[in-house]
Amino acid sequence: MKKTYKIEVDCANCANKMEEATKKTAGVQNATVNFMTQKMEVEFAEGADDKAVMKAVLKACKKVESDCEIEL
Repeated sequence: MKKTYKIEVDCANCANKMEEATKKTAGVQNATVNFMTQKMEVEFAEGADDKAVMKAVLKACKKVESDCEIEL
């Protein structure tokens, strides 16, 4: 399952850091963060609870970019 989320991130480098952190999160099969459109597309692993995974993604992203936001 794929879902798209609106994000707030200040620079392209920060978006890359968020993408890498998201890809390393358990339950995420793949992820793309687009700085220009301020969107994150997440492909979840089969059987993953998307809400729980996204909470973990937000936590991971906050570690690499403390002022980023993801509209869950």
